[in-house]
Amino acid sequence: MKNLQLEQNEYNPYYQPYVDRTSHVDIITGLKENLRTVINFYESVPKEKHNFAYAHGKWTIKEVLLHCIDTERVFSYRALRISRSDQTEMAGFDQDKYVEASQANRKSFEYLLDEYRTVRLSTIALFKSFGPEDLVKTGRASGSNISLRAIGYIITGHENHHINVLKECYL
Repeated sequence: MKNLQLEQNEYNPYYQPYVDRTSHVDIITGLKENLRTVINFYESVPKEKHNFAYAHGKWTIKEVLLHCIDTERVFSYRALRISRSDQTEMAGFDQDKYVEASQANRKSFEYLLDEYRTVRLSTIALFKSFGPEDLVKTGRASGSNISLRAIGYIITGHENHHINVLKECYL
């Protein structure tokens, strides 16, 4: 499952910054390495920062983590549907409403890390089930084409993006 150069028609240009933040290794290796990186990063966050937001209206660190969990679930669901040749267009989701409804700040940091780990291991298992012929399958989500392999890289790049934001603005 090597990262063959993604074609521009495999994802919406909105996701380019996430694709650019991948390690350009095969998807499974990237997801596994990203799992270690993300867990190590969040475990290093001081406890007093868990509910911290750097400005009014910005998400807390817990909310950012749960946002990454929710986004990975949505993208994994999209990957499952595409892999099963479901050509029904999939709607987008309002990330702000998801975060608002998540009650992330009421959950323990340990619980959120365990939830993240569980979701990532599920994503890895899903992507392991795909053959090379599956990875080039495309579907439509949020009004654009998206391929399975693009989804794998977007998941990793999205989390790398948020870690960079947390390092720059929160810590």
